[in-house]
Amino acid sequence: MDIDSIIQNARHIHFIGIGGSGMFPLVQILYKQGMKISGSDNNEGSIVDAERAMGIAVAMGQSAGNIKAGIDLAVYSAAIAADNPELVFARESGIPTIERSEMLGYITRQYSRCICVAGTHGKTTTTAMLTQILLDCGRDPSAVIGGKLPAIGGYGRAGGSDIMTCEACEFADTFLRLSPDIAVILNIDEDHLDHFGSLENIIASFRRFAENTDGPVILNGGDGNCLKMAHGLEKRMITFGIGAHHDYTAANIRMISPVCTAFDLVYRGETLCGLRVNVPGEHQVLNALAACAAAIETGVTPGEIAQAIPNFRGAGRRFEVLGEINGITVADDYAHHPLEIEVTLKAAAKMGYSAVWAVFQPFTYSRTAHMLDAFAKALSIADHVVMSKIMGGREQNTFGISTADLAARIPGCVWFEGFPEIADYILRHAKPGDLVITMGCGDIYKCANMMIAKYNHKKLPD
Repeated sequence: MDIDSIIQNARHIHFIGIGGSGMFPLVQILYKQGMKISGSDNNEGSIVDAERAMGIAVAMGQSAGNIKAGIDLAVYSAAIAADNPELVFARESGIPTIERSEMLGYITRQYSRCICVAGTHGKTTTTAMLTQILLDCGRDPSAVIGGKLPAIGGYGRAGGSDIMTCEACEFADTFLRLSPDIAVILNIDEDHLDHFGSLENIIASFRRFAENTDGPVILNGGDGNCLKMAHGLEKRMITFGIGAHHDYTAANIRMISPVCTAFDLVYRGETLCGLRVNVPGEHQVLNALAACAAAIETGVTPGEIAQAIPNFRGAGRRFEVLGEINGITVADDYAHHPLEIEVTLKAAAKMGYSAVWAVFQPFTYSRTAHMLDAFAKALSIADHVVMSKIMGGREQNTFGISTADLAARIPGCVWFEGFPEIADYILRHAKPGDLVITMGCGDIYKCANMMIAKYNHKKLPD
């Protein structure tokens, strides 16, 4: 029996790790479809609170006893180990088990207009922007987003239309399990080399993703790797980029403020409307072009887009301002690849701060080792760089790499083992008018929150 049949025959689905941000949108959608849902997690939190408010039974702690009679299917996240007692018991009991991305793939096939947004950089922002446009234009989409969208108060929603927006992550080829009706490809770059091995393999994987779509492929026509991926592809191609040779382009680009860029949306030489994008960084123009192209493919008019897009002011952990302490602005960003760090710090440099402090947490030994010089070059854009030890994630340090190797390549850089030491150092040295931005895809955001908490509840360190 295939996965779709297994899910369709299930009436009670149990989620192992139900409190995760990637699980919650799936729970919302399946619950709205009438499924009975239960789950477990190791930590309380706002997502668990929201699920319980929906009437879903969530157990704290994971044990075989949580797999009750009547459960037809268990869904587990990628973070769940193979020896998890619930996963082991479900399998021994003959209960089908599937990984989260397989469930997401099934859900994408339940919508006749599923827009899957892929790319090495910018997926979350573009998916969130597109969702905001569709929501504000009354299209009532379902959504699965990799970051929080303030307009929906979370990482996704269960809508009432046939439209779905879905962030499509390339890591471990999980996006190949999705079934897009519209595929958006923002860019293709070297990343996750521990899985792919080479840029050529990454391009080939994106090619398979594009081939899986039933409708058009919307791609960055200014990205050489995207063009290489698309060569000879027998799909309807829609390009976006800066320049009149693209289907969708931006003309008359002007910065209204450090956090607002205005431009004219142009389609094949015809000006459709004027737009204002209220998120910092010139690269957001490309994200907006992709979102606009996808929205128009679903029937949204340019006039509607012009009204809706200014309401989008970013997604969680994407240049998210968390607070101000003693005149110092504290922000957080998910940037974890050299190109992402570069565009984020270049945007920050244009925002009028006295100095920019980059507080970076390297993630995975392989990425740090393979891109050491590129990380050093990107981080050096900041006025000051402070780093933590490498967060290994799923890896063992077989590379003999450490943060000290990266710090040695950045003039004036300092690094510390723990977040408390970083927070104390920043509070001692940053000055009013400075921007402190924590960066990385691990848990470096905790350091930003720690700085704010230390300032609000304690005296500055001596």
